[in-house]
Formats: sequence, structure tokens, C-alpha cells
Amino acid sequence: MSQLSTIPKPRRNVELLLLALALAVGVGANMMVGVDKAKAFDSDFWFQSSLLAVAALAFHLVLRIRAKYADPVILPLVVALNGLGLAMIHRLDAPGDDTGNNQLRWTLIAMAVAIAVIWFLKDHRMLRRFTYISLAVSALLLILPLVPGISAGEILGARVWIRLGPMTFQPGEIAKITLAIFFAGYLSSNRDLILLAGRKIGPLQFPRFKDMGPMITAWLVSIGVLIFQRDLGSSVLFFGLFIVMIYVATSRISWVVIGVALLVGGGFVASKVFSHVGLRIDGWLNAFTEEVYGRQFGGSYQIVEGLFGMASGGLVGTGLGQGRPNLVPFANSDMIIASLGEELGLIGLFAVVMMYLLLFTRGFRAALGTRDAFGKLLACGLSFAVALQCFVVIGGVTRLIPLTGLTTPFLAAGGSSLLANWIIVGLLLMISHTARGPVDTTPLPPSDETAPDATNKPTEAVKPL
Repeated sequence: MSQLSTIPKPRRNVELLLLALALAVGVGANMMVGVDKAKAFDSDFWFQSSLLAVAALAFHLVLRIRAKYADPVILPLVVALNGLGLAMIHRLDAPGDDTGNNQLRWTLIAMAVAIAVIWFLKDHRMLRRFTYISLAVSALLLILPLVPGISAGEILGARVWIRLGPMTFQPGEIAKITLAIFFAGYLSSNRDLILLAGRKIGPLQFPRFKDMGPMITAWLVSIGVLIFQRDLGSSVLFFGLFIVMIYVATSRISWVVIGVALLVGGGFVASKVFSHVGLRIDGWLNAFTEEVYGRQFGGSYQIVEGLFGMASGGLVGTGLGQGRPNLVPFANSDMIIASLGEELGLIGLFAVVMMYLLLFTRGFRAALGTRDAFGKLLACGLSFAVALQCFVVIGGVTRLIPLTGLTTPFLAAGGSSLLANWIIVGLLLMISHTARGPVDTTPLPPSDETAPDATNKPTEAVKPL
């Protein structure tokens, strides 16, 4: 007789209700922007709103069919953030500018790719087979911006884009996913080796030097990104991703201590050797100095104007369409948090941050619920990658840390970032489907007990034989 654990409820109806609220946030914000421009409820408004709603509902239907036990909160949160970003980008479009429509096109492409991930990836554990292939793909993606012929060259001081016909693409955004897959596969397979005891210093048990190869490799990769691509944000993101994943795999704080020491040491040397890093740090520390404020390259004009804009928004903001966020350079991409802070105020900005916090916690909850080591590490890594990206961006805009070139997930203008983050959403939904689904606890025949990944798989309830 089959023995099944308590079958959980799919919660798709809850997701549908939350999705309606999420669409109300995005469509409502777009409506308010249209009212300010005296173009409320025109054909463009209905066309854009309809496309977003149809795409969100199509995503919901696919989850009902292929991953009905997936977390019901993740999709509505992301749709609300994406819709709010579309409204703000559209609001910041100058006459003749097509950035808002381009962002909508990328949203539809990204959601279609995420739907394809859910439809064709029946089990996230299949990705473990591609551990070292993911490493090779990551290396290729990071090298592409340096290859003559397809490299877009240096843009805004960084070499992170490739040119695909009339558009540019940032391969490093996809590399954070493939690196997370590699780290999850490697650490889940080699955890026992990494846990071998080394020297004990005080309460900390440090690893043996010869077992530190993966961390040294990850550190060298991040330094290489900093040197050759001149991208401080991606460098911090890649190395931070590895530190968190190895800590989750081993539960040893010593790995974090070593990682932070390497990060701080590398950052200090880079600030002295590479001028672009030194200028970023100087612009952070001395932002209100007249000389730094007016400097053409590496100055603090962008940071200071963003701070003044958020200050003018006050507690409740100036209202969508009523502020002057366009005075800040890159108001729709790097500084979109400052734009939202000015027009939505401190309360609105806190609401946006709260949605991000909910998104991270749902990702970590999926990691806690899944029963395989690879899935736990992958969900933690992907969730932390989005969390760290938000911290680095918001911290830079608010002058908590130096400003980097990363984009705010789902909000900022940028197709490659949007595509990568929607793929992350698709993977998290599949992992949460496995974590929340019923588990068949029927004992396996003796010949099948050693089959890998033969248990702990979500299954439908079956009738007793």
C-alpha cells in the first residue's frame, strides 16, 4: 500500500488573488503616470497593461499545469516589482524615447523564457548533471565581452557588454546563474572533503590550505572581472555568492572569515592599483566635497543629486509624475531607487524594500523545504544573488557603500538583468514545487534503493492497490 505524507494544498487560487493585486499595483502606477502626462487610458496604456496581464496570467496557468505546488507568493511579488519598474521607466521617457516599450518587450521575453524553464525542467535535480558544463559556460560568458568582434567595448568605464545586432547584452547576468549551478553541484558533491578538519584558532575551525582551492579560484575569478571588465559590482556579486554557498554547505563561519579577508584585501589593493576603483571609493567618502562633486569621471554628482531627490520626496513623496527624478543621471537604471524614493517617498520606498525582503524569504523557505542538498544550495545561492544585488544597489544609492554598476532586479531598465532574474524566479518556483509537494514514502524494492534521486520527488496521490 502506498504511504503518502499529508498532501498540501496547491494554493494556486491564493496566487491568482495576489496576482490581481500585483497587477493593480503595476497598472495603477502606469495609470497615474499617464494622468500626469495627460495621456491616461489611451491606446498605449491599454496595450501595455493588457500585455503585462496576459503574460502574468499565462505564467499562472503554466504553474497550475506543471508546478501546482510552487510557492504562491513569489510570482505576484515579482509581477508587482516589474510592473512598478515599467511605470517608472515609462514616466522617465523623454519625447521620442522608447526605453519604456523596450523594457516591456524584454519583460515579455524574460517571462516567456522563465515559462519555458518551468515547462521543460521537470526536476531541478537534473541541473546537477551539468555541474562542470555550467563552469565552462560561466567562463565563456565572462570572456565574451573581451572578444574582439562581438565586444561592445568600454561603456561607462566597464567592458561587460557584447553587441548582438542593434542591441547590447550583458553575459555576466546569465553567468551568475550558471555559477550558482556549478557551486551547488560542486559543494553538494564535495562537502565531506571540504569539511576535513584543519588548524583550530580559538573557537574557529579553519580548513586545510589544500582544501581552499575552490575559494581561491572564486576569488581569482572576481579579481579577473574587476581587472579586465572593470566591473566592481559583478566582482563583489560573484565572490559573495560563493562565500554564502560554501557557508550554507559547511556551516563553518571560518569560511566567511577567510572570504571577507580576501574580499577586503583584494578591494584595498584594487583601490590603490586601479584608478576606477579608487575614484569610486573617493566619490563615496568625499561625496560632498566640491572638487569630487564636479569631477567629470568618478565624481559624486550622481550620488548627491539622488540623495537630494529622495530628501525632497520626504515621507509620502511628491507623487508619481510630480517630481524631477530626470535631473539625476541614469534615473531609469542605476538610480531608479532614487527616482522611486523621490516620487513615492520613504513609505513607498519601504514598501518596495519589503517586497524584496518577502521575495528573499520565500526563496530561502524553498531552500529549507527541499530535501536534496543540491536544491538547498541552489535555492540559497539564487536567492542570495538577488538579495546581494539589491543590497549593493540600494546601499550605493543611499551612500551606505560605494556605488557600483549593478541594476536593481525587476525595476531598473536593462534587458539582460531582467532576463536573468526571471530565469532565477523560474528556478525558485520549481525548487519550491519540489519542497512543498507531497512525498511518496513507499519503500522501494531492494534493486532500486541505490538509484540516485529516486525518492523525495513530488507526486500525485495514488489510489491504494
